[in-house]
Amino acid sequence: MLARFGRLSLLWKILLSTSVAITVLLVLTGWFVQDQVLRSMSDNLQNEIQGSFRAYESLWQARAGTLRSVSLVLSNMSDVRAAFRTNDQLTIRDTAGEIWSKISQTTGLFLVTDPHGNVIASLGGGQELGNHLPAVRDASRNFPEQTTGFVLQEGRLYQMVITPVYVENGLINVLAAGYLVDGRVATELKAETGESDFVFLARGTPVASTLDEATTAELAAAKLEAQGLTRVTAGRNQYAVIGSPLRDMQGAPVGEILIVKSFDSARRRMATLQSNLIFTWLAAILAGLIGSYFLARRILEPVKELDRAAAMIARQEYETQVPHAGNDELGRLANTFNVMSRSIRSAREELIRQERIATIGRLATSIVHDLRNPLAAIYGGAEMMMDGELSESQLKRLAANIYRSSRTIKDLLQELVDVSRRRTPPAEICHLRDVVGAAAEVQAANAEACGVSVAIEVREDMEAPMDRARMERVFQNLIGNAVEVMPNGGRITISAEHDGEAVLIRVEDTGPGIPSEVRSRLFEPFITSGKKNGLGLGLALSRQTVLDHGGDLWADEEMQNGARFWVRIPRNGVT
Repeated sequence: MLARFGRLSLLWKILLSTSVAITVLLVLTGWFVQDQVLRSMSDNLQNEIQGSFRAYESLWQARAGTLRSVSLVLSNMSDVRAAFRTNDQLTIRDTAGEIWSKISQTTGLFLVTDPHGNVIASLGGGQELGNHLPAVRDASRNFPEQTTGFVLQEGRLYQMVITPVYVENGLINVLAAGYLVDGRVATELKAETGESDFVFLARGTPVASTLDEATTAELAAAKLEAQGLTRVTAGRNQYAVIGSPLRDMQGAPVGEILIVKSFDSARRRMATLQSNLIFTWLAAILAGLIGSYFLARRILEPVKELDRAAAMIARQEYETQVPHAGNDELGRLANTFNVMSRSIRSAREELIRQERIATIGRLATSIVHDLRNPLAAIYGGAEMMMDGELSESQLKRLAANIYRSSRTIKDLLQELVDVSRRRTPPAEICHLRDVVGAAAEVQAANAEACGVSVAIEVREDMEAPMDRARMERVFQNLIGNAVEVMPNGGRITISAEHDGEAVLIRVEDTGPGIPSEVRSRLFEPFITSGKKNGLGLGLALSRQTVLDHGGDLWADEEMQNGARFWVRIPRNGVT
């Protein structure tokens, strides 16, 4: 992955880095915002349900207070007390019916019982409670005070106020006022307490609810851990639930009310928030990439100019300059690059000038050194021929020495000519064995004197187009170098083979090999090692000759004992 990233252009690296940075930043921001929103929603939901609970308590107490007030007023009415004194049930029913017609808009049901809870008169739906009301007996311990509580009777749940009626002779009857806790009551509570849902349970069984039956049943079956706020899962939804017990006349739990708030609205808001965050992320990524692209293009344009200029400098185009724009870091870098380019150009010109002077000095020294011996031989031989009377054999020997010295000077001068200009005379088809044999014959005397044998293993039918004279000097140079490094004898083997469309010649000796210090610079001019004579131009000129023929000359670097040179010459001429 890192290798692939490293192969990308700088522009793509900037764009990818920008997109990753924006993504990470938005993910962290989105996580923080979502966490804060969830906390806020949870707090708001808790506050809402707590507010609904407080509103419920207030409404419940207000309803109980209304029942207390109505019952207390009734118990003190003279008509009621007079009717109760008669102990006549018909009179009591008639009076109760007359009073009920006046207060029926205020309360739900109205009963008159004796002190033991036996029902004397039952109005406003109180008939469903039957002929006996045990709640009166439960509330009697609080007499003469009123008692408020929930009554579970005949499977129905009621909120009731028990009010005793006293006259001079003591307790006569009891008034029981209240209403049935049903769906209508739950719906009214929901409307008056902020749209929270209500579930009334009696002994764990739902008796009234604003939710559907399945959800109500699951909430009723849920085990609330405490009387505080609890999260309950019912079906596919989650609810925040707060419960409170419903107590009877003696204060014992007879049921429970659950105030429920759904997480659906919070979930919808969270889904909307996530959609907005995703849209914001996409928009930010797009905007960041577009902005980064144009900004990176402006930043990278000078860098591209520097890259192009550096490539031109690498091609030795030292006149190259980078347009200077601005005074920022890139502008200063361009100015520094231009200064560097001018410095390189000046240094190169100075180096060339000094190299030329050094080359002239080295060439002159080599020429003087290499010409001194043959000129001394010519001068001495000529002087002996002029000053003394010599025999015919002596004259021939001196003439031969003068001839060899003159030939040496001629060869040296020819090498100098080849250094100064490259000759490319027309090539002719030559038999390779004849060219190699002619070169070996020239070096035969030196090889014989050093005890070196030369073996030519080249077939007679091998031929290639070449400049015979120049190629003879190539092989003369290779054989002569091998002979010179083997003064105590050795063997030189020259073989050839076809290599596709070329002829591959191998020149191998059994000498000490090529010194490591000159191996890498073997074909450079003026490089010599262990030679008594020569300008150090032989291998350089030989390789140039082979290159001019469309081939190449190189040394085998894997040879450990001796040296091996390869000459490759195309069979179809220069390509």
